[in-house]
Amino acid sequence: MKQENFTPSSRSRLPEILIREQSSLLADWIESLSASAGGRTGSRSRQQLHEDARTFVTALARGVQDGSLQDLKSSEWSRMHEFLTELSRSRAEEGTSPTETATFLFSFKRPLFGLLKKELAGEPEALAEELWHATALIDGLGLQTTEIFQRSREEIIRRQQQELMDLSTPVVKLWKDILALPLIGTLDSSRTQVVMQNLLEAIVAHSATIAIIDITGVPTVDTLVAQHLLKTVAAARLMGADCIISGIRPQIAQTIIHLGVDLADVTTKATLADAFQLALRRTGGPLPASTASSKQLA
Repeated sequence: MKQENFTPSSRSRLPEILIREQSSLLADWIESLSASAGGRTGSRSRQQLHEDARTFVTALARGVQDGSLQDLKSSEWSRMHEFLTELSRSRAEEGTSPTETATFLFSFKRPLFGLLKKELAGEPEALAEELWHATALIDGLGLQTTEIFQRSREEIIRRQQQELMDLSTPVVKLWKDILALPLIGTLDSSRTQVVMQNLLEAIVAHSATIAIIDITGVPTVDTLVAQHLLKTVAAARLMGADCIISGIRPQIAQTIIHLGVDLADVTTKATLADAFQLALRRTGGPLPASTASSKQLA
């Protein structure tokens, strides 16, 4: 296509016009942004929008002055790259769509094209060429913004997934030397690493000797989940803590037997309460009143 084969002329007058008319361009753009926003935006958002416009025009003037219209990724455009990155990241965190973010830049075409028409009113060929330069320039920056926005959104999603994973694997100190790790949801390889790391760090921090891994909230236990549990138990033992697995329901017990998973070396209990009582006996801690009373009656 012609657009792919087009090479901006090194004699383009666009840089000179952008630098000379920077203030008027900014004023026209802000007026246009205010009119299009109307009453839909709060004063703070409108103020931020105008500040973004000022920063963009300043970075654009610096880019066309020091850099080439043909290479928008060169170091001369570093200030623009920084602005686009910050703009995309902040808008991604606010939940703005990539289309809305790119449209903000594309809206600069209107005041820019209007200015070029005034500047080159009597030179139709020069006007056509400079309009092409301006289109290629703004479109190129808009595409960069979309790419940066997508990367920023992916980073936010990965961070949120990690935060949710950390929140879903809390290690709780139940008593002196006793920790509990209640698991909710499925266990995969990546989550197992988080589980193991959190548990081992807690064992060291609290000098724990017993860790209860409660799988009441784990919907299904297959061979892979059982292997993950055994690896976690083995890692805890290497740190000097024994593990008790609680939450073994009848369905899970049948599944484990059917799968042929060997849990002979691992202590299991039906409930977290049973596991906690066993841990108290092993550590010499005070037993709950109901348990102590039943032992005295016996």
